[in-house]
Amino acid sequence: MLNRVILIGRLTKDPELRYTPAGVAVAQFTLAVDRPFSRDSGGGEREREADFIPIVTWRQLAETCANYLRKGRLAAVEGRIQVRNYENNEGRRVYVTEVIADNVRFLESPNRESGSAGRDEYGGGNSGGNAGGNGGGGYGGGNTNRNSGSRSSGNNADPFADDGRPIDISDDDLPF
Repeated sequence: MLNRVILIGRLTKDPELRYTPAGVAVAQFTLAVDRPFSRDSGGGEREREADFIPIVTWRQLAETCANYLRKGRLAAVEGRIQVRNYENNEGRRVYVTEVIADNVRFLESPNRESGSAGRDEYGGGNSGGNAGGNGGGGYGGGNTNRNSGSRSSGNNADPFADDGRPIDISDDDLPF
């Protein structure tokens, strides 16, 4: 059996950080993920649709998300779908479907105001459940302070930033 989800979208509001009675951090936020199609709204305009997916993170990853993610930021989330239920005040059974994230990748820098995606220095991290997980790449590793003491003015320029020109890549440059 497999229960794995990967999503890329924008936060609809700042993450909400709380602590359980045992002192475990938990952060919740909603990710707006565009659907792969759009529909015609009548006047020749295309109307995009999105799904709004609740995300839950735990422990160190929850604190990192609460500290560095903000409304409107682009993020990649990897985790599993969980369905839980409870009885509300009116005695009705309520079902909640959410993604329990174990990896979150910040796809925009905190100081970047434009909509161009780039690698965030704070990106990645895991909840500790799969320590060592995917290793030194962006998804995992748990290292949330990669910028400690090494922020220099010239070396942080994103070589892949969108400057409006197409990228010329030959088939010989591709690894597949």
